[in-house]
Amino acid sequence: MGDVTSIARLVPSLASTVVRMVVMSDRRLQVFHTVAQVLNFTRAAEMLHMTQPAVTHQIRQLEADFNTRLFDRVNNKISLTPAGEQVLDYASRILSLYDDMHESVKLMTGDRSGLLSLGASTTIAEYMLPELLGGFRHEFPDVHVRLRVANTDAIVALVADSSIDLGIVEGEVHNQNLLVEDCQMDELVVIMPCDHELAQQQHIEPKDLTRYPFVQREDGSGTRSVTATYLQNHGLNEEQLQNSFELGSTEAIKGAVQAGLGVSIVSVATVKKEVELGLLVMRPLIPALHRPFYFVRQRQQFRLRLMDELFDFARRYCAQG
Repeated sequence: MGDVTSIARLVPSLASTVVRMVVMSDRRLQVFHTVAQVLNFTRAAEMLHMTQPAVTHQIRQLEADFNTRLFDRVNNKISLTPAGEQVLDYASRILSLYDDMHESVKLMTGDRSGLLSLGASTTIAEYMLPELLGGFRHEFPDVHVRLRVANTDAIVALVADSSIDLGIVEGEVHNQNLLVEDCQMDELVVIMPCDHELAQQQHIEPKDLTRYPFVQREDGSGTRSVTATYLQNHGLNEEQLQNSFELGSTEAIKGAVQAGLGVSIVSVATVKKEVELGLLVMRPLIPALHRPFYFVRQRQQFRLRLMDELFDFARRYCAQG
């Protein structure tokens, strides 16, 4: 009887220990998996919202458990050891099963809550996403969307290293490891102050742009990339533009143009208010300049069912636009 009583007393303690071990192992695998994907402790710490020493500690504990190194560290660069490659393979499968378990339970219980990670280039985030996300929030009030805003190159990089699940960008995507799908078409127009010479013309030819100071976006911007390609297709290049400023947002560019610092090319969707108020004039290019917005994602299926819901919602939104 005494033995039975002792065992009964031991069970809760043993169960608690097992739970703690599972939680700790799960956290270590998540940390390891993130570091293994980006091969950078600082970047992994940012993605995990941890300090770099905490990430290093988790990796060292996991290496101690396996009694072997999982990463080689040479000249401030890290790479996976053969053992690390093996652990990464298992960790990917374990974490995928863990996500599947959560999603299957949510599906069974009808739970439609959670956190989604979405990225968008600047123009899209400022002028397209508010309406899209507002509609999605109305249909899924318990879902929170974490939005990352950056230029096209940065958003593509975030999708590639799994920092975000879905990107919507305005520039061409050259990463062959990602799936890219057209979202909707956008027109780019020339903007100028109301008293500018070009405001007297009904259309602007590419060569007209070389005669005046030009305000443009920074390197990596989708708008700048599309503009450069357009000029090249019509026998011009960026060096022929009289660059007066490089600015990091469409709002800054509109302010600079309004102040008389030059002309620029922007999305027609971004300047409707200023044109209606008589603050700026926009004129179409001849030939017209159109570009698609793109969805960008990993080739494997989304990890979360809710991300499928958001993607489908965004597709329908773009189809209506």
